Amino acid sequence: MKKIPHRLFLITLSLIPIVLIVFLILQGVSYYKLPLEERFFHPGHHTLKPGGIMGHGLGIAGTLAMILGIVLYMVRKRIPSLMRLGHLKHWLEFHIFLCTIGPIMILFHTSFKFGGVVAISFWCMVAVFISGIIGRFIYIQIPRNIEGRVLSMAELQEMIRGLTGQLFLSGITDPDRKTLPELKEALLNQGSPRTEMKSILTLKRKELKLKRKIERLRSMQELFKYWHVIHLPFAIIMMLIMLIHVVVSITFGYRWIF
Repeated sequence: MKKIPHRLFLITLSLIPIVLIVFLILQGVSYYKLPLEERFFHPGHHTLKPGGIMGHGLGIAGTLAMILGIVLYMVRKRIPSLMRLGHLKHWLEFHIFLCTIGPIMILFHTSFKFGGVVAISFWCMVAVFISGIIGRFIYIQIPRNIEGRVLSMAELQEMIRGLTGQLFLSGITDPDRKTLPELKEALLNQGSPRTEMKSILTLKRKELKLKRKIERLRSMQELFKYWHVIHLPFAIIMMLIMLIHVVVSITFGYRWIF
């Protein structure tokens, strides 16, 4: 069976939340635009309200998506024996996907009206979502191997030496000292074939990219530590209040279709 290309997988994960938003807006735009006191008279009120079949279902699905997204990624990250179950970076992408569609469904579950303690959970969820986007940006700045493990400075330096060695074997003198335009000019002067020139320039780009990553490695790792201080507490508060909300809802008889 042919594997789905990783790029196509990422595009699919990115499109699903957009399609979901468009679908939910089309389903209830006329309802969500109404003031709270007028919604009772809307024909879709019993379906779209937070306790309705669709509104309540969105709350349950959104909550489960976020719980799964958090738990599955944490378990995969902390249990070494699960390393063979896919690369960590793919689990992170799935974690981001679930923790994106979850807040979207919960937003529509609230029908854009929320207050009291639940509002705290909602704004914590927003903070977790925004900080997650920032965390993703920081994460991709830190050099990693194909499995998602952070590369050490020694490993990066070894990779640089390997690329420099390959460039040197291509007949380029002082390859690590040359900029990309200088290297291109040297290759043209040597009369290098187009295919060879293309491969050498690709190596040089990789070398320059690695050097840039090494320069910001320490700062990004330090920033990532501080990011956890923001992201994790908001996630914990959100989950605790969400759990209280679920328990109270069940206590007062909100059982959805069960």
